[in-house]
Amino acid sequence: MSSVIRLLPDHVANQIAAGEVVQRPASVVKELLENAVDAGATSIKLVVKGAGKTLIQVTDNGKGMNEIDARMCFERHATSKISLAEDLFQLQTKGFRGEALASIAAIAHVELKTKEHQAELGTHVIIEGSKVVAQEVAVVPNGTSFSVKNLFFNIPARRNFLKSDQVELRHVIDEFERVALAHNDIQFTFIHNGTELFNLPTSNIRQRIVNVFGGKTNEKLVPVQETTEIVEIHGFVAKPEFAKKSRGEQFFFVNDRFIKSGYLHHAVTAAFEGLLKDGTHPSYFLYLNLPPNSIDINIHPTKTEIKFDDEQALYAILRATIKHSLGQFNVSPVLDFQKDSDLDVPYSYEGTKSVEPTVAVDTFFNPFDSMKSDGNLAGLSSSNSGFNPFESIKPKTSGSSFQSNASFQDRKHKSGGWETLYEGISDAKEIILTSANHQFEEDEVTGSLFGDEISQSTNYQQSYQFQKKYIISPIKSGMIIIDQRRAHQRILYEHYIKSFAVKQNSSQQLLFPLSLYYTVYEMELLRSIEQQLIQMGFLFDEISNEKIVILGIPVSVSESEVSIVLEDLLNDLQDDSPTDVDILHDRIAKSLAQSLAVKTGTYLTDKEQENIVNSLFGCDDPQTSPFGKTTFITMKVEDIDKKFM
Repeated sequence: MSSVIRLLPDHVANQIAAGEVVQRPASVVKELLENAVDAGATSIKLVVKGAGKTLIQVTDNGKGMNEIDARMCFERHATSKISLAEDLFQLQTKGFRGEALASIAAIAHVELKTKEHQAELGTHVIIEGSKVVAQEVAVVPNGTSFSVKNLFFNIPARRNFLKSDQVELRHVIDEFERVALAHNDIQFTFIHNGTELFNLPTSNIRQRIVNVFGGKTNEKLVPVQETTEIVEIHGFVAKPEFAKKSRGEQFFFVNDRFIKSGYLHHAVTAAFEGLLKDGTHPSYFLYLNLPPNSIDINIHPTKTEIKFDDEQALYAILRATIKHSLGQFNVSPVLDFQKDSDLDVPYSYEGTKSVEPTVAVDTFFNPFDSMKSDGNLAGLSSSNSGFNPFESIKPKTSGSSFQSNASFQDRKHKSGGWETLYEGISDAKEIILTSANHQFEEDEVTGSLFGDEISQSTNYQQSYQFQKKYIISPIKSGMIIIDQRRAHQRILYEHYIKSFAVKQNSSQQLLFPLSLYYTVYEMELLRSIEQQLIQMGFLFDEISNEKIVILGIPVSVSESEVSIVLEDLLNDLQDDSPTDVDILHDRIAKSLAQSLAVKTGTYLTDKEQENIVNSLFGCDDPQTSPFGKTTFITMKVEDIDKKFM
């Protein structure tokens, strides 16, 4: 009997390994950036075309490779990071398995240009599907340049599973941000389709965060700092009022390596307990330094999961550190009746000496000295001390009224008494009104244009709101119970679908332009749906890499709702932005309908209830909401009668 077990060819084994290491273009970006960091580079440039499907190029000024290493780096399990199994518990580098480059070369066209600093010439290697096409000596700059083209060219099934360019670009940006935030001492540049998305100079951690997520991020950050025998923690958390509905800005770094940990994330959310709105998540950028022998990185192909020796202690320390920082900077209240919070000294001021204020006060200054030379304070001199400002309004008619108020007429201003200038004003008002026989209406006069001719049938209420959630409307056979939120969603959804069909919608001009700030990826996503937003009624003045300036908004959207509407729309499109126009219109219409629909618990006037009822039954599909849920039910009189039998 012939044997059935045999060794797989190297190119087949590499393609199988690539399924674990290279899942999408972002995986290639991660591996190449981490290799550049391990090479000791101080400047790294990432160039991407077609969201990484067409080209991914990473250029660095690291130490480079000689001609032998340039060829060996594409072999499986070939690495310069470790040599013994014990080295896994003393890792100081990003990579250590030696599988990434072999996996990438198996499913793409790879071009490598590298040169050591002390060498005169470098090496140029071209590999297509694990096959070395060419290797030659070349004149190249110091460092290394990897170009990965036509990803998954020999595995069309994997290529078909890739998402749209917007979604793949988001994953590429995520990987770039993770590496850039972990290494603020390295300069990073990111160019996509010829447009520079990031240009990050070397800086401190806070400035790197601001450069990545925009200038408005600086005011959101609260510093976190703690050092113990187990772990050293530093970084920043965002203030609770800036919490987001998505989990985009949540970063853990352990020994400068990005990780994902639901356990540590729970520690952070526990520290924010009672400070966050429902459905929102805190943003944080936390850096943990632990001894390498107390963690195990080799448990996941992507190296984003880590095992800790003492997770419970780490949980407690992290939670207490964040709570202390939130209380220290008066973000969360501290219940201590014996302590004055104004006397708290921030960490940055500890050890500094206090300085006595040097404010000089002139105790002999008199602000009224300058007025003595000009006469009295009210401008009244002794020559006109008997002036009465109300004599000019004395009526020419019979003076009976004024005679009865002789005490007012005889009242004269005393010299230097400015208070007497206003004496008798109320009496003068009464004299003027009575002498001129003027009449003024004390109460507002209201009346009906048609008197009592209006039929009382208009007072009949056609609908009723129940529990601020349902609208009950009577019909001949019984009554209809309408879910006000779902019904309004259906109305808005069909309104926006029709707006896309006619490619125009009414817009209201803003008195002052509205500026909103978003991340680089969110701005790219807004650019991709700019025409759809214009058709809805938005008018834009500027869309830059981090700011959008709005001049006009749809009539159905208030200015205070603009940021909420756009944030919800971006969250809905982040996971999957469809390329088909009709599907994109449907997604946008659903997102806006969900954001702008009247909320459960909102009181509606009779007119608003009537408008929802009439508009709902004017829709093409009034029975269900845009999300397939029932909008109303009917109850017949017979059914109600049965309840009383």
